[in-house]
Amino acid sequence: MAERQNASGMKRFLDGPAVLRGMAALCLGAAVASAAPLIHDRASPVRSGDGVTQTRQAPPGTESVIPAGKREMEWVQVSKDGRGFVLAGSGAAFRPWGFNYDHDAANRLLETYWKEEWNAVAGDFEEMKQLGANTVRVHLQVSRFMTSAREPNRESLGQLACLLALAARTGLYLDLTGLGCYDKKDVPAWYNALDERPRWDVQARFWSAVAETCRHSPAVFCYDLMNEPVLTEDKHGRDWTPGAFGDRYFVQRLTLDFAGRTPRQIAAAWVKTMAAAIRRHDRRHLLTVGAIPWSMTWPGAKPVLYAPEAARHLDFVSVHFYPKKGQVAQALQALAAYDIGKPIVIEEMFPLSCPVTDLDKFIDGSKALASGWIGFYWGKTIPEYHRAPGSIADAMAREWLEYFVRKTPQILAGARPATRATN
Repeated sequence: MAERQNASGMKRFLDGPAVLRGMAALCLGAAVASAAPLIHDRASPVRSGDGVTQTRQAPPGTESVIPAGKREMEWVQVSKDGRGFVLAGSGAAFRPWGFNYDHDAANRLLETYWKEEWNAVAGDFEEMKQLGANTVRVHLQVSRFMTSAREPNRESLGQLACLLALAARTGLYLDLTGLGCYDKKDVPAWYNALDERPRWDVQARFWSAVAETCRHSPAVFCYDLMNEPVLTEDKHGRDWTPGAFGDRYFVQRLTLDFAGRTPRQIAAAWVKTMAAAIRRHDRRHLLTVGAIPWSMTWPGAKPVLYAPEAARHLDFVSVHFYPKKGQVAQALQALAAYDIGKPIVIEEMFPLSCPVTDLDKFIDGSKALASGWIGFYWGKTIPEYHRAPGSIADAMAREWLEYFVRKTPQILAGARPATRATN
């Protein structure tokens, strides 16, 4: 039964709603099977494997065709022991290993260019696959997916359908993280003006629309309900997105007023609401929430989002770690707070405040608990970084990617990589 579902999952997706099927066909004309790994729109610039910009010609008549052929991606599920992941058809171990693909080298969020510059997105997916990734985390913004409090943006849902098909084509599983409000200037005023319950209703409609779009695609690894939700009040300032990192707002409040409830009660109610919205359409894909490890700041702190009341609606733990130099032991101790009997994925990591050697120690030390690790990729290859060394940040990114390539065989040893479409 599972094998038949795996084989037909993408077919059911491609046979889905006509508007999404049509959008996928338009986008995936760039990925028709050919001698090249990806074929882009006719006479359009793309990056080659070494980063050199060149022009490829797509064969006549292929610009708007879904690539034909058997697709062998298997659905991902939690292993029977509850400590990791397996592929549903074969039972092979699966370890998420890949990148957050949140913005490009110009610091533009994906949804600002994924339509007009689809070739760049397709090229970046190919590059991430070549680097050794099997998982890509993308971030979906409320402003792009909800045109009003009640209406989802059908064009964005269609573009998401394109991304699903591209992921299947390149053999990369998607960690779909939703409800982003990263660019504060783009967040709709009507959305920020809502009180808690109406805001949660909008969030539930967001997830309902995304789940309906993605439900038949085995290329989805998981739905991450929100990036780094926090439980703090702001009754008077009414700021839903406190604390900027650079020019982005990655943290988001679940409420402005506790109204006599505990943080655990609020977290449980919110997770239950989002999970129910997804499960109305999709009962198969995995659910998680990307959490800040507060136990790093306050040793001994207990996770609120992964307390039993909320965790019962989630399939695995996602937590974000940026170890500090010389503090690997502290990071590993903080990670232990998230050992709740479910798989753990380090959903964000980067040598931001430590050398790559310390990050390597953290990854190795976390293997007793963690089942996956996801770093960052921003649209530049290792050769591109070498040709134009640029800033200190560029040097850090290049060193990280070089480490990622070296580490890949060790991480994926014994785990089966995602499979490309075959013809």
